[in-house]
Order: sequence, then structure tokens, then C-alpha cells
Amino acid sequence: MEFRTIVSVERPQFSIRPCERMLFVGSCFADSMGRRFVEDKFRAVVNPFGVMYNPASVLHTVERYEGEPPAVAVFTLGTNHVYILKETGEIVDNCRKRPQRLFREEQLTVDECCDYLSRAVDILLSRNAGVHVVVTVSPIRYAKYGFHGSALSKAVLLLAAEKLVGRYPGVVEYFPAYEIVNDELRDYRFYAEDMLHPSQQAVSYIWERFSAAYFSDDTRKFLEEWRPIKEALGHRPFNPDSQEYKDFLAATMHKAGLLAEKYPDMEWDGANCGT
Repeated sequence: MEFRTIVSVERPQFSIRPCERMLFVGSCFADSMGRRFVEDKFRAVVNPFGVMYNPASVLHTVERYEGEPPAVAVFTLGTNHVYILKETGEIVDNCRKRPQRLFREEQLTVDECCDYLSRAVDILLSRNAGVHVVVTVSPIRYAKYGFHGSALSKAVLLLAAEKLVGRYPGVVEYFPAYEIVNDELRDYRFYAEDMLHPSQQAVSYIWERFSAAYFSDDTRKFLEEWRPIKEALGHRPFNPDSQEYKDFLAATMHKAGLLAEKYPDMEWDGANCGT
């Protein structure tokens, strides 16, 4: 007997290679997922200009980003609410603790959200015609809107994401992080202490679902080889000055160096243990 509803995750039309060059932009959920990719040696850049909650701010990051064009970009949408500086009429990404009276709050429509995201996709395509974009909606709820207001905001984002996928077939894919947390996990034990953010266990589960759908066979093989090295590098010895630990670290570094030779895209600096 099955006691939960498993959310179906469709296989995308592409797969993520080992140590892929990636760009994560969006809410703090993008930070949580992006850090996992960095830890597992993907060449991932995560919110280079800070957390971006709405589609307009996602666009602003893509416009400003001047690093190596990613092969895969992940947009994590948090809200359709934006803050506009009254003096200029511009949507700001961060109010920087300035007085609230300087801003007005508005809600983007489905079409406006999709248009901002489309401009971001077009920029990425102009830099790398082979780029793939994964769009997802953050499962984090915004209590300050009220839970009904938060649900309405997520609904707008879900509709905009669906429209974006239809506008860019073969380029943009949707990953159901929002549905996995709310429909599959569906229990407060999968939330952090604030009862709003997913717990680390929930984030790990979403990572597993994502990797099962998006990672190539070579990527899974790489991660199997990298995992014991990562765990060894994260080991905190009782006596770091002992010869035994120095030998252990040298052996681990040697294994990591061999792995970097096997996978040339793996960025490895033995001087700082590659972490």
C-alpha cells in the first residue's frame, strides 16, 4: 500500500554532464540547491548578485552577469511581488534598508513574469545557442502576504513558468520542486523550524529527484567516485598534526588529482583541498 502521492518528473530533452558549467538565479531555494552543485564540483555560479525573488530581478542578474556562459541555467522563482522605487519607476532587487515610503509594491501579471523571463532566456541564448534553462517555483511560502496571498503569488509563477516552457520548446524545462514539497512530502517534518522553508532533508530529497531526471550516466558515475573523496576532505581529525592524518590527507589529495585527470572539466586546486 502506498501512503503518499509521488510527483512525476518528466525526463528532459538534455542531460547534465559531469562538472557542467551552470548558473543558478533566484530565491534562497536556489542558494540551497546551488550550493549542493558547487559541493559536487559542478562549475556552478549561484546568485552572483544576491538572492533574486521575482522574475524581473532574475532578468537583472542575467543582464549583469559577465562570467562564462552557462550550459545550463536554473531559475527559481519565489514571488511575483516587486518593489518599485517611486523616484525612478524602476524595479529594485534589494531595498537596501531604505525607508519603505520610497517604494511601492506591485504584483506582476502572468504575462509580465513570462516576458521578463523570456528576455533572460534570450540573453542566455545570445551568449550560448546551446544553453538549456530549467525553471522551477520555490516551495518556500511567504507568510507576510498571508497564506492565501502566498498561494496566489505561486499560482501566477506556475502559470508563467508553463507559458515560458511553451514559448521555448527544447530549451526551457520545468522542474516541479514546488509540487514535490507540497504534494509529495506534504508534512511539517520536512520543514525547518520556521515552518516555511524546506528542511535540509527536503532539499536533499529534491536534489535526488532532480539528479535522477537530469544527470547523465557519466555524471552519476563521477559523483560515485567523488563522494568518498568529498567525505574524506570534510573529515575533521582529532589531531590534525599527526602523521597518520597527514598521510590520510595526502592519499585523499592524490585520489582527487587522479579524478581531475579523468574528468578534465573538474576544477581542482590541491592547495586548498578543492573544497
